[in-house]
Amino acid sequence: MLNLHHLNNSRSFRILWLLEELELEYQLTSYERTKAYLAPESLKKVHPLGHTPVLEVNDRALAESGFIIEYLLKHYDTDRQFKPADDNESAWEAYTFWLHFAEATAMPQLVMRLIFSKVVERSPMLIKPISKGIRKQVENGMIKNNITNNLNLMEQHLQDNHWFAGESFSAADIQMHIVVAASNARAGLDKVRYANLLNWLKRCQERPAFKRAEEKGGTPEF
Repeated sequence: MLNLHHLNNSRSFRILWLLEELELEYQLTSYERTKAYLAPESLKKVHPLGHTPVLEVNDRALAESGFIIEYLLKHYDTDRQFKPADDNESAWEAYTFWLHFAEATAMPQLVMRLIFSKVVERSPMLIKPISKGIRKQVENGMIKNNITNNLNLMEQHLQDNHWFAGESFSAADIQMHIVVAASNARAGLDKVRYANLLNWLKRCQERPAFKRAEEKGGTPEF
């Protein structure tokens, strides 16, 4: 029995989406963020890290989205629909690179941007101008350039590839979705400069499994 512990507006949407792509039977346990935009303390009863995604498999609690993706593909993707074969070197390399790029390189910058925006939102009025100044310094000095470099690399890759692993949709696209969706939040990506990324994002969100995941777990908002 599979039981996915899912937090709204979080990376656990990836696993919900993959479960729908694999057409597996599973139980969904949903949680809401606290007023501080954190996961509830009750999640620590499921896994010591206290965040999502957590996938319970026969009373074992599996954490970390990349690991859970690989676990599900190993045990349930018997036809290798969502991961290139090892002998397809170029597709396998692209798949593996983007699967790890999402969490190791792209997400830390986006999380940092989110944290600083939350700091400003919650600052008392007297110090809000100071917190805004700090956020602006960090954004212009570190975050913005790194995110732009990441987006340019992704856009360039999708000039020659329909999906992140090549011609076929894969779990790398599921892993990368939150990166592009979060980058496109609020002001939105430039429609000319990042046309390939935005077209890719649309293709992802038009997949029937994505829509089923939205119906069950809510629309991801970042």
